[in-house]
Amino acid sequence: MQPGQEATQCIWLRLGNDTEISVHQLHNVLSTSSHHLIVYKDDMDATEQTTPVPCQPFTGALNPTGRIFPVMITQKHDDELTLPHHVAYTLAAHQMIKIEMHYLNPTDAAAEASATVDFSAADPEAIRDEANILFIGTPDIVLQPNMMTEVHEYFDPGRASLDLTGARFFAITGHTHRLGLSVEVGTAAGNPAAAVDPAGAVTQVYAPDPFVWSEPVTTMHQPEFTLPAGGGFDFACRWYNSTSAVVRFGESANDEMCFFWAYYYPSHGSHVCAHATFRGIGVDLCCPEAGATLCDLITSKF
Repeated sequence: MQPGQEATQCIWLRLGNDTEISVHQLHNVLSTSSHHLIVYKDDMDATEQTTPVPCQPFTGALNPTGRIFPVMITQKHDDELTLPHHVAYTLAAHQMIKIEMHYLNPTDAAAEASATVDFSAADPEAIRDEANILFIGTPDIVLQPNMMTEVHEYFDPGRASLDLTGARFFAITGHTHRLGLSVEVGTAAGNPAAAVDPAGAVTQVYAPDPFVWSEPVTTMHQPEFTLPAGGGFDFACRWYNSTSAVVRFGESANDEMCFFWAYYYPSHGSHVCAHATFRGIGVDLCCPEAGATLCDLITSKF
């Protein structure tokens, strides 16, 4: 990487496993110049590309076919995810995977960005449930210069045609960029901010103090938590914009985000979801349920 360079690159490769495996643990190690890493299970692509090439971020997660999806997202430089003892990701023999790395070199000298991913398999006889991941947030971010800003939203899975009945969440991680001060997530039976019939108390499931945007904590839940019947996720992010420019939502490290990813079982599929304002109306939507048009709309905001 040259000084000041920021980019996203990907590889596609076929694993060497001769038989189906149940992956119970993933371990990612990133260099200090890596911003984040996404590891995808890829049942769509068949051609290996083992030399990193430029790629559009999050296109795997936002693919409307649902045949390629994240199994782990990490921003920490050394991050290990251990699934509950009876839970795993099932990888077919010679499974194709995609690895996406977003990197940034803020220094005055050339630097190298690197990442490694280790998969650890479990005894398949011990596995009862398939894991998956939700990626939830909002693109409605406008940070005025030299000001503190908080965005507080509620995501309703039912409004997004997402059925999470019986889903048990065992790990959750918050995500902002460099101006982020906090990410808090809770569950509620309805929108706590609703003007009519406001919901009851929020049960907090993620609130690290301090929140370190570059090394966000993954909170493990044992026992796992569930959503209240008909309920959803209440979430809030806070930033202090110390720059002289307005900062908006975007994938670049110079833009901002308010997201969290939550690992759960049994699998209802992998989904990227958002509470967002479109044409003045607040909506909840998910990809791939939203279909190609709305998945493309979410993609365009990255």
